[in-house]
Amino acid sequence: MTSLLSSLKVIARPQIEAKPPILGKRLRLIEKLDEQQAMAQAMLDGQAYEAFKDKKVKDPETGESKTVRKRKAVRPWYFDDKEHYFFEIKVGLKTLELEKGKAAIDVGKKEDLPAVIGTLIKAVEAGELDTQILQLSPAPPPKPPKQAKATDKK
Repeated sequence: MTSLLSSLKVIARPQIEAKPPILGKRLRLIEKLDEQQAMAQAMLDGQAYEAFKDKKVKDPETGESKTVRKRKAVRPWYFDDKEHYFFEIKVGLKTLELEKGKAAIDVGKKEDLPAVIGTLIKAVEAGELDTQILQLSPAPPPKPPKQAKATDKK
């Protein structure tokens, strides 16, 4: 009789390298740009834009935790001056400079906003803004090594 485990290919655990932190930063920026694109499209359609986030909440009576959808405030990254629109990319609270001293993108008509944001999403996916993103969000300082806790012997 053959065992079920003998039919599996068993190997030593492979060493997996950590993914570079820029990948997570790109994904977060793409999520934010998707929100901006949806907000711009809602503005063009004459609708109000609402964004939601899922939040875990503990029920005080039962102690059971459940997921609740809550509204979140999303501020537009675009602005206009006499019906001429501009767009800025935000990373955290800071504005991303695309070229030295130049942070705004001249969009023109508000109808062009979704297309411009779509181009920006493709540029972020291709890694064209990696250096600017890394300049705005420096790597966190290294954590100090853990110290062994001294135990009191009495």
